[in-house]
Amino acid sequence: MTRIEAARKGIITEEVRNVALSEGMLAEDLLSDIAGGRTVIPVNTLRSIEPIGVGRGLRVKVNANIGTSRDRVSVDEEMEKLKALVKYGADAVMDLSTGGPVREIRRALLSASPIAVGTVPIYETVVMAVERYGSIAKMTTDELFLVIEAQAEEGVDFVTVHAGLTRKAIERLKAEGRVLDIVSRGGSFLLEWMIYNERENPLYEHYDRLLEISRKYDLTLSLGDGLRPGCLADATDRSQLEELLTIGELHDIALKGGVQTIIEGPGHVPLNQVELNIRIQKEICKGAPFYVLGPLVTDIAMGYDHIAASIGGAVAGAAGADFLCYVTPAEHIRLPNIDDVIEGVIALKIAAHAADIARGIPSALQRDRKMAECRKRLDWNGQIANSLNPDKVRQWRAEVPPTEQDVCSMCGEFCAIRTVERALQKE
Repeated sequence: MTRIEAARKGIITEEVRNVALSEGMLAEDLLSDIAGGRTVIPVNTLRSIEPIGVGRGLRVKVNANIGTSRDRVSVDEEMEKLKALVKYGADAVMDLSTGGPVREIRRALLSASPIAVGTVPIYETVVMAVERYGSIAKMTTDELFLVIEAQAEEGVDFVTVHAGLTRKAIERLKAEGRVLDIVSRGGSFLLEWMIYNERENPLYEHYDRLLEISRKYDLTLSLGDGLRPGCLADATDRSQLEELLTIGELHDIALKGGVQTIIEGPGHVPLNQVELNIRIQKEICKGAPFYVLGPLVTDIAMGYDHIAASIGGAVAGAAGADFLCYVTPAEHIRLPNIDDVIEGVIALKIAAHAADIARGIPSALQRDRKMAECRKRLDWNGQIANSLNPDKVRQWRAEVPPTEQDVCSMCGEFCAIRTVERALQKE
């Protein structure tokens, strides 16, 4: 019995109870949203981790991507990235490895990760196809589904599948005249395969097979947006919406079959279109959880794309997005290192927290109130503990120590808080 099926029967499991408790909501309300496809708990039945909820009325969650490429392969470095992203508050991690021993890397992550682990199975399938045949296009449908099942059997909690990229969508793309046709790596693999073989997307054509595997492991499907805009000029165009309409239909089919789904979204989106994108998705996909990459609100922030993504992520989360995929300063440039991972996680945690405040999440409001109270008391230990990166705050304070320990070295003896407090006490 899958989580959706159990929810439809009104069964409140310990897992559901724990998620509801952590979110400060009634278990019955959470159960209703799981049954209706508005919330998911992305945990494989074979894994034993602290469950999280992603969806309506819950705190906005953050995912962090790591993984190797052919240009840089270090299992140890990926494990260190995992430790860092967990330390700084990521709620989930995706392994996007395409270089080196990809299976061993994934298994190591699954063994060590205390948080949900996601993958994009077509990456491994393509790596295999290139090794065996020298070509992406010679990948077989069976090979793709064997990889999906093998990853689910290993314990992967959620997978990105670009099932909405159909031949009809490709025709729309050709007619669209985009600046950047497809920037999704998984989407580009499928497009090449479909054009070369003159066949429909196997993930769409054999969607029932995908659902069968998902039911077996309660694997959450993250319905990927292969046609997400890769620049502002392509945002919210007909190609993007064509795919979204198909994804909405696939969500309905999965929900009917008892399979949890998340909907993936853009991408690069002008700030004034971010809220519009969330509203369109929520309407077409009937309130399903929405997972956005940023979105990045400008194309020119190379080296600072985590900031562009944080701006878009905050607006998206406030408008109803449920899951933010981090973006690091290295986006569009190189494989991120550990420092990049930390900066990316913190930037998107800020966005998620800002969105939670806008959504009226009590725990978010309380945390900011606590920080303000610590500042009023000039309680530096409290301020450091409440910050998103205590190590950095502690280090920076030590680098330029104030003459008087209860203030900072910017204002020193002219600290506004202390000045006002002293003046008010004289009255």
